[in-house]
Formats: sequence, structure tokens, C-alpha cells
Amino acid sequence: QRGLWNADAWSPDLYPSDRGHLFMSAEELCKRNCRSSEMRRAYALSEEEFCRAEAELELAVSLGLIGQAGFDALEQRRLQKNEENRRKKAAGEVFYGPCSFTRPMYLQYELTRFRLEFALPSKKVRDSGYCPEITEAQKRTFYQENQDLLTRAQGDLFSYEEIEAVIEKRLREAAYDRLVQDILCQSETRE
Repeated sequence: QRGLWNADAWSPDLYPSDRGHLFMSAEELCKRNCRSSEMRRAYALSEEEFCRAEAELELAVSLGLIGQAGFDALEQRRLQKNEENRRKKAAGEVFYGPCSFTRPMYLQYELTRFRLEFALPSKKVRDSGYCPEITEAQKRTFYQENQDLLTRAQGDLFSYEEIEAVIEKRLREAAYDRLVQDILCQSETRE
């Protein structure tokens, strides 16, 4: 497992210790695709959203969820998924989701899938070395510090046992966001 400097999922210094050679800098990510403005338009993204999507695609490669990052590889996966859905529909097979994904739909589908794979980690994600172990102490601290977020509509507080899985998911989502942010900020860290 790749080492983490601090496995506290709620702290700001949850970064892979070997980050210097795994991720590209944010600048490299944003410049890698010479057609970035064309791609941004095709996917209906602002420049900031485009850079974040590229960072999430890079993280997905490091997590072992996809083989290649970049929007050209994303487009190939989209076309394959659309063809797979077309074949299933023609064969009368049941499948979930749209018959055909547009570019923005498929990007959102993949980014959501990556986040969920990290928040509810599969063995592949756990084995990547980037998925922190969430301790009982971290979950209880979150519960104590965020009780305003953990109430029912009537105002009464969920018990810790009722909400423990939700807390762990929230902590993992925060860790995921910090890893993405680390990719985006890496060029500044090197300077």
C-alpha cells in the first residue's frame, strides 16, 4: 500500500507520500490536450470544471478504475458504452441508464462512478493505496462536531449507530476531494 502522510480523512494533509511521480501538474493536465477549448465546449464545461474533470480522470487511473485518462479516452469509453447499450436494447436485455449517452452525460456518469467507488471502496480502490482507513475515533469526532447536519426533519438527532455508514461515506468523499485538489495544486507545490 502506498503510504499516506496522515490517514486522518478529515484533515487537510491527506496526501499520498509518493505524489511527486504519480500525478501530472495541473498545468500539464490542462495543456495536455491541445484541443482543450474544443473539448470544453463539447462537454459544456468551464475551464475550471474541465481541469477538475481531467484531475478526476487522472485519479481514476491511479485508483485502477480506468486504463487511460484524457478526453479522447473518455470519448472511446462513451462510444463503447453506447454500442453496448444499443446491442442490449436490440437483444431485448434489461440494462440501466440511457440508451445513448451524450458527452456531458457520460462524463457525469464516470465522475459520479469514480466518487462512489472511492466513498464505498471496492477491493481495487482499497488496494490502490489512496483510500484511507476511517477510524472509529474519526467517525465519532465527525458525529460530535457535525450534529447540526445529522438531525431528522423533526429536529431530533440520529443516533451514532443509525448514521455511522453515512459519516464514513462523507469522510471518504472529503478525502477524495482533497486528492483531486492535490492533483490540481501540484504544480504550485513543486514551485
